[in-house]
Amino acid sequence: MTDDHPREGPVRDVYIAGIGQTAATKGGEERGRYLARAAIEAALRDAGADPADVGALYIGNMMSGILGRQQLLGPLVADLTGMRGVEALTAEGACASGAAAMRLAHLAVGGGAHDLVVVCGMERMSHVPRDETTCALATAADWELEGCAGESFLSLNAQLMALYMDRHGVEPVDFAPFAIAAHRNALANPHALLHKPLDTDGYLSSRIVSDPVRLMDAPPICDGAAAVVVCSEPAARALRPGAPRVRVRASAVGTDSLALANRRDPLVLDGARASSARAYEQAGVGPDDIDLFELHDAYTVISALSLEAAGFARPGEGTRLAAEGRIAPGGDVPIATMGGLKARGHPVGATGVYQLAEAYLQLSERAGGSQVPDAELAMVQNIGGTGAMVVTHILERAA
Repeated sequence: MTDDHPREGPVRDVYIAGIGQTAATKGGEERGRYLARAAIEAALRDAGADPADVGALYIGNMMSGILGRQQLLGPLVADLTGMRGVEALTAEGACASGAAAMRLAHLAVGGGAHDLVVVCGMERMSHVPRDETTCALATAADWELEGCAGESFLSLNAQLMALYMDRHGVEPVDFAPFAIAAHRNALANPHALLHKPLDTDGYLSSRIVSDPVRLMDAPPICDGAAAVVVCSEPAARALRPGAPRVRVRASAVGTDSLALANRRDPLVLDGARASSARAYEQAGVGPDDIDLFELHDAYTVISALSLEAAGFARPGEGTRLAAEGRIAPGGDVPIATMGGLKARGHPVGATGVYQLAEAYLQLSERAGGSQVPDAELAMVQNIGGTGAMVVTHILERAA
């Protein structure tokens, strides 16, 4: 075979037929398995499906073994939700664990192994001291080159932001529109953690947590779970009549070095570029066709870099896209349409599934006050580490 990256695609069409979410919370007592159960049961109800219909369960999670001393989440949650005996696997891809679980589901349903599966992303992060969570998150960096030298995701993203400002001649205030837009969009999302309006003064007055990163550049630590029901077209048609369906037009993964120092260029997310390009090819579309982009806004600088890597802006112009208001729900490239990681919250292993659930709501016109007008095609991108693993899905409103 001469082509290192042949055209990828499922053997049969794959659909999302229902979603469930818990509210993103902080400091709650409910353990992770019960958060997952609540999201899964809500998704099955939404789809009009029963646990007996489920052929497999895929769980996205990063830190349960570290922070909760609990591994084997697949069979644990399957047992708890009345699915004992089904295929049940846990996907770990750091902050992209949720989308990695969806990738497994896409392969399983698209390849004909199962007709209906459930994907659930779950993370519980706020029940331990912040230092423990920070150390656990740092396991997604290159330990030998970054972690053991005291680097954290906060310090690594501060490096990226400082380099971006220096190379492209932008100021801290130029990143403010990303945070402001996310907070505005979260106001109508009942599942969002933060329902607090933000303006430029509020952004600039937030404390610097790792120069030049401010508190308002980063998402909050929180807990939560989200789930989606993924199925073939015949299975989708057999579910509740009239239930909205969303087709998964593409599912693709790209990777890069874990360590920033080993990247071709730290300000080019090559993993995101590769993932986006493969997804565009599978779907037969380009950036101009996308009606909304649920990007991985873990830090405002990552928002800018993601827009550039996915082809929505030229290098160095991601912040300009935000300043011009083109990322708003009525703009060219609506992002973080229901609050994103910044304001909905970022329970890391669950984030990718929250993104998919929110895109599903947009495409089925169920997003309420957060609705993007006439949305037909959505792109969802979930990033692990500082760009080491990137999973992209393109979803389409189905008739």
